[in-house]
Amino acid sequence: MSELLVLRNHIDGEYTDAADGRRLEVTDPVTGEVYATSPRSGAADVDAAMAAAAAAFPVWRDATPATRQRLLLKIADAVEARAEEIAEAECRNTGKPRALTLTEEIAPIVDQIRFFAGAARLLEGRSAGEYMEGLTSIVRREPIGVCAQVAPWNYPLMMGVWKFAPALAAGNTVVLKPSDTTPASTVLLAGIIGGILEELGLPAGIFNVVCGDRETGRLMVEHPTPAMAAITGSVRAGMQVAASAAKDIKRVHLELGGKAPAAVFEDADIAAAVEGISLAGFFNAGQDCTAATRVLVHESVHDAFVSALAKAAAAIRTGGGIDDEDVLYGPLNNANQLAQVTGFIDRLPAHATVQTGGHRVGDKGFFYAPTVVSGLEQDDEIVQNEVFGPVITVQSFRDEAEAVTYANGVEYALASSVWTKDHARAMRMSKALDFGCVWINTHMILAAEMPHGGFKKSGYGKDLSAYGFEDYTRVKHVMTAL
Repeated sequence: MSELLVLRNHIDGEYTDAADGRRLEVTDPVTGEVYATSPRSGAADVDAAMAAAAAAFPVWRDATPATRQRLLLKIADAVEARAEEIAEAECRNTGKPRALTLTEEIAPIVDQIRFFAGAARLLEGRSAGEYMEGLTSIVRREPIGVCAQVAPWNYPLMMGVWKFAPALAAGNTVVLKPSDTTPASTVLLAGIIGGILEELGLPAGIFNVVCGDRETGRLMVEHPTPAMAAITGSVRAGMQVAASAAKDIKRVHLELGGKAPAAVFEDADIAAAVEGISLAGFFNAGQDCTAATRVLVHESVHDAFVSALAKAAAAIRTGGGIDDEDVLYGPLNNANQLAQVTGFIDRLPAHATVQTGGHRVGDKGFFYAPTVVSGLEQDDEIVQNEVFGPVITVQSFRDEAEAVTYANGVEYALASSVWTKDHARAMRMSKALDFGCVWINTHMILAAEMPHGGFKKSGYGKDLSAYGFEDYTRVKHVMTAL
């Protein structure tokens, strides 16, 4: 057995172990074997990280937009220059195919950091004006303070970037916790950023990484220092964060679960819909809160669509190792997630039909076959709850009104798509669908300039875009007597 990789926290520019020495095992999802250990940080470690971030905040708050931009551009350049090394850490974290990680994650990450570097130079309030006689008003947009941020395991590095890049661009300092199952890439990036901060003569405490479990995250959110808590995770985790933050009225930014519908109408290009939905449903093993895993199909084309989707799914490959470029997705992230996905299939009602898949792949690691389930009803568990695996469900609808009812009839409201050649119908559906994003004749396409975030139990606040940037600022009115 090879020697385990030892990961450490990065606090105030230094790699450190947990103060009490506790550690967590990190499992390679391809093999199911432990390949690393990371700190199980406790109160002392959180205290140290928060103190470092608080001490650095006055300097970073007062830094010019140009200085903030320069830091972020250097981070983006470093990620681009060390893309292979960072992808290696991310693939070990997650088991994802290497080629797709480089093109679909590392490249967008670089672009997103550069977007927020640009945004740092565009932070402005309303122009000065006299809204009462003899008085001039201006509006200042200011950083909030220290931000406690928690990233998930499905996109460890990208979701970390979505957290820290707008926060740093706005002048906040950061304490970021990666998931306990995927800390490797975040720890690597912390060292890279630490070196850049030192090079620029900036306080090391501007960016800190604390590894740990749920208890560590709770300690961060409940700590008195942060002015804001931001998390990407499950609804349950989001509710806990909101409750904890409420104790001292922290700002909260929540990007939670999803159950994205894809409504396919009778006039849609069925071949294009099958291709787009299968890719958007199975990419990253369906471990994406925007994944197209709940398909609604008009009854007149339902059977043909199901047949074509099942055929497409059966041709998709998983497994085979992270270097296999013919693999669309790797394993589920951990044993618990494999058990969750398996449980949904094991509990299917009698009226459901597994068209393809529905089983584990191989006898090691956490691989699961691309799965299509039809014959489902609106109140079925697998329709209402987030599976977060490579499972696409299909329901039939009679007309546009029923499609809207089925689509909106869940507790999640993050993303959706409409597949039709009728422009008026697409516009009606985009208005009627109660989701933070509506794609038309495509699904799961993201741009740094466009907001990502949902409604209902999918949370609140926006990632990416100028809206995500503004979430990390506060508004101050300044009035002067002339």
